[in-house]
Amino acid sequence: GGGINEIQILRLKDKLGNRSNASSEAEFHGAYAQLIGEEGQGVRTILDMVTLTRLDCAVSSAGLMRFALAQAIHHCRHRSVFQRLLIDQPLMERVLAHMTLHAEAAAMLVFRLARAFDGAHDEREKAYRRLMTPVAKYWICKTAPAFAFEAMECLGGNGYVEDASPLARLYREAPVNAIWEGSGNVMCLDVLRVARRDPGSVELVLEELGEAIRGESRLEADLERIKGMLALNSGLEENGRVLTGLIAELAAAALIHAHAPQGIAECYLSARFSAPRDAQYGSVEIKGDVHAILERALPRS
Repeated sequence: GGGINEIQILRLKDKLGNRSNASSEAEFHGAYAQLIGEEGQGVRTILDMVTLTRLDCAVSSAGLMRFALAQAIHHCRHRSVFQRLLIDQPLMERVLAHMTLHAEAAAMLVFRLARAFDGAHDEREKAYRRLMTPVAKYWICKTAPAFAFEAMECLGGNGYVEDASPLARLYREAPVNAIWEGSGNVMCLDVLRVARRDPGSVELVLEELGEAIRGESRLEADLERIKGMLALNSGLEENGRVLTGLIAELAAAALIHAHAPQGIAECYLSARFSAPRDAQYGSVEIKGDVHAILERALPRS
C-alpha cells in the first residue's frame, strides 16, 4: 500500500514579484525519492538543468523587455502632450529609439545562444553555449529591471499604478531572473572558470566574434581589450563584471553588425560608443534614422 510522502511545506514565500510561480520552504523527513545520475555527483548532474534554466532566464528577460517596449511605444503613439503625440517629440523619440536598440540586441544575443543549444553536437556551438550562457544571462537579466523602469516612466503616473497598466507588475518581476539560477557575481565567476579550464572554448567564441566584426575598428578595439584582460595572470576576478559585460556587449554588437540593416547597425554602434556604459536611456547620441528604428519596434498585427 501507499502512503503520504514525508514532505512538509512550511510556508509560501512572500516575494517581491513572480507571485504566480509559487515558492515554498519545505522539509523532508525520510522522504522517498529516485536517484537521478550517479550517487555523489548531484551538483554535476543538476548543472545540466541549471544551464538550461539560465537560457530560460535570458529568454524571459529579453521577452520582458520587448513587452515593456511595446507598452511604452503604444502609449506614446496615442498620448498627446502640448498638442503633439509623445512619440513625435524629439526627447521621447530618442529615449524609445535607444530602448529599441537595446531590446533588439538582447533578442539577437539570446536567439544566437538558443541556436548554440540546438547545435550542441558542433564544437563551435558547444563552445558558444559554454561561455555565452553565463555571459548572456548576466547582461540581459541585469539590464532588464532598468529597462522596465524606463518603460514605466514613459507612461508617467499610470505606469506606476497597478491597475492602469501591466508595467508595475513587470517592474516587480524584472529582478528575479538576474537573481535565481546564479546571481550576477556567480555568472561572472563562471565566465572566469571557463577561461581557466576551457580556454579552447573561449578562443573559438572570440574567433567567431572576430570574423563577424572584421573591418569595424570600434568593435575590434573591444575584442583586443577582452583578449588583453584574459591574458592577465592577476586582478581578473575583481574585474569579472567588466570582462563579462564587455563580452556580452561585443557579442550583441557583432550580431547587430552582421544581421541588422546597415542603418540600424550604425545607429546601434553610434549609441554604443557615444556615451559611458552606464548612460541613461536617451542620453546617448544616435547618428541615423530614429524613425526607422522605431518602425522596427512597432508591434505587428
